[in-house]
Amino acid sequence: MNTRVTELFGIRYPIIQAGMVWCSGAKLAAAAANAGALGLIGAGSMKPELLIEHIRQCRQVTAAPFGVNIPLIRGDVAKLIEATLSEGVNIVFTSAGNPALHIDRFKTAGVTVVHVVASVKHALKAQSVGVDAVVAEGFEAGGHNGIDEITTFCLIPQVADAVTIPVIAAGGIADGRGMAAALALGADGVQVGTRFAATIESSAHPDYKQTITQAGDTGTMLTLKSLTPVRLMKNDFALRAAAAERAGATPEQMQELLGTKRERRGIFEGDLAEGELEAGQSAGLVREILPAGEVVRRMIQEYQATTARLGTLATA
Repeated sequence: MNTRVTELFGIRYPIIQAGMVWCSGAKLAAAAANAGALGLIGAGSMKPELLIEHIRQCRQVTAAPFGVNIPLIRGDVAKLIEATLSEGVNIVFTSAGNPALHIDRFKTAGVTVVHVVASVKHALKAQSVGVDAVVAEGFEAGGHNGIDEITTFCLIPQVADAVTIPVIAAGGIADGRGMAAALALGADGVQVGTRFAATIESSAHPDYKQTITQAGDTGTMLTLKSLTPVRLMKNDFALRAAAAERAGATPEQMQELLGTKRERRGIFEGDLAEGELEAGQSAGLVREILPAGEVVRRMIQEYQATTARLGTLATA
């Protein structure tokens, strides 16, 4: 396939394996890269020293392009950036912060920079500061979301109309049908998270992966809106947080309820009751745990079948 995204990264397919906390280590990124997608190491749950280890491990098992996702909200973001650049990584996805604060550092190092946005306003702002592409993420996505709750189906064409740089669609995409739809809406590629979280190479806890496959169409919810909206699988913690918000809990009370390290407890340690089980609405499309390479293969097969079907409709 040939799109602006495949050209930008030098990859075979316009599929980005999202850089997710506690899921996206070297094994997953390398497996996705070897299958023709762009693999991302998720720095959000790593110390700089561990990030360096994962970058080096990834290089040992793939010669294909891969990158690092860095949440700019991290207190040690400068050290994460330094670790990434010191290892010669030339593709960086940024999220949860202002890329303008770091764009000069990246560009001086020759890095291709992609920023995650959830609105047209922020897409235009990211373009204006010099990023090379944007991920336009609808609120179907797992994890932290934009406050405006714009769906992927509505967000993608508006962002594609507004910017001139490549647009990568994210949120609710887990198979080739979603990929075909995203490209039809004007995207140049797709970023896929939840489907890759439930792969063999994902570093997440096996129980978390299994829970994704059992989520169904109503298995997630958006909560913690008074802090930063987060889409989670429904469990005791998520339901308790939603109840507290309905009862009028203050942001301070919600922060106390959230506590610390709930993402780790849920995703990495497998606490299915009290952990923060981040996952997107596409969990309902994930029915088995697969190798990452098989996910890519099936996505392309489904994409081709979908576009072929649409071709017959166009000529009917």
